[in-house]
Amino acid sequence: MTLADTIARPNGKRAAFIPFVTAGDPSLDATRRFVRVLREAGADIVELGVPFSDPVADGPVIQAAAQRALERGTSLAGVLKALRGLRASGERVPVILFTYLNPALRLGPARFAAEAARAGAQGALLVDLPAEEAEPWRRALAGRGLELVLLASPTTSDARLRLIGRKGGSIVYYVSREGVTGARRSLPAGLAARIARVRRLTGKPLIVGFGISGGRQARALAGHADGVVVGSALVAAAAGKGAAAGARAIRRVAPDVLRGLRC
Repeated sequence: MTLADTIARPNGKRAAFIPFVTAGDPSLDATRRFVRVLREAGADIVELGVPFSDPVADGPVIQAAAQRALERGTSLAGVLKALRGLRASGERVPVILFTYLNPALRLGPARFAAEAARAGAQGALLVDLPAEEAEPWRRALAGRGLELVLLASPTTSDARLRLIGRKGGSIVYYVSREGVTGARRSLPAGLAARIARVRRLTGKPLIVGFGISGGRQARALAGHADGVVVGSALVAAAAGKGAAAGARAIRRVAPDVLRGLRC
């Protein structure tokens, strides 16, 4: 099953719910618990964020979470090991590895793809990988049965959107606004028209993220996006808590988003 199949209106009733968690914050054991909780709460795919020292696309909430995870020794190898443990325990929710290019580049496309496949990922999003340089990564991941998820933004040209459509996997991640991640009170004006443009030029289903903080924004997007990504609101809810308290906080936030997606 492709990622596009997974987000094809689960049960025909709603846009897909795609939560993001920063792996290793507060611990990898907690991360495994959070993934299970999110699946139980209705997640269709989980984005598993690999902490990086210079997360230029992320706002303060996820930057702080990445820093805490790094201070506890979290690495790409540790995240992959945690995912292997989840799979060994029977957890089957699809996972997209969300990482900056540098950690993956240290392994190279072939080894990164092999390790991600062995861990049980379904796709990888390399945040700062340009579409023009994506082919070795796309080919290596596809050879292991994984998809490369490419980013498009409000400033992406028509020509590059077409390229992203050709070079990525079965879905495209559309960044809803200029700037970094982080919960916002409202969505940008004209977003529906921009989503329609990106879908037309890429020819792919879209998951949309950056700035979606709860049910109200999710509801505004649900009729336009194929899937909605929520990160900072969940990361902030669990921040500073242990595994059990963090899981309870996530359980409080996730249902509001899911209700918004039922359009």
